[in-house]
Amino acid sequence: MSRILRRETHSSRAGASVIAAVLVIVLCVYALLEAGVRAIGQPPWLIDPTTAAERIIALPEGISPLLLGASGAVIAMVGLFFLLHAVLPGRRARHLLRDPRTAVVVDDEVLASALARRARTAANVTQEQVMVVVSRQLVVVNVRPTSGSRVSEEAVLTAVQAELEEMSPLPMPAVRVNLASSGVIGA
Repeated sequence: MSRILRRETHSSRAGASVIAAVLVIVLCVYALLEAGVRAIGQPPWLIDPTTAAERIIALPEGISPLLLGASGAVIAMVGLFFLLHAVLPGRRARHLLRDPRTAVVVDDEVLASALARRARTAANVTQEQVMVVVSRQLVVVNVRPTSGSRVSEEAVLTAVQAELEEMSPLPMPAVRVNLASSGVIGA
């Protein structure tokens, strides 16, 4: 069960692995073909392997600095892409809910919708006046009160925390409530 839950809450690295493998395979096949063409005495398709090795050793001679810098930037970006894919946790925007009988995985947007509904009723405002953002460690509730009426930040915070306690997501995020200084007219 824990393996299934991990698979649902973390993104797969298969796509980046396939891309890296295809790039390495294409490069190796090309090098093999060039070496084979050279071995039978035919002219190279693109560049002779020994000529390519000599040019790489002689860098930066013979190449304009602009082209060298651009190719270096592209190679650095590709390397950074693969490095970040390997190092970063790759978590999906999902939380687990505690249930003794089944495994429940809930998208963060669903949590945000439920928390916005609870915050809206606690603040006595309309749907457009509440926006909730759920991340792994934090829930941010933004409330724009109606002009002329007071909204208790503590009441909204208590209501949202009570809703979170009922749902009991893993990991349990902290709650922060932001009340806008300007209100909405005629809600």
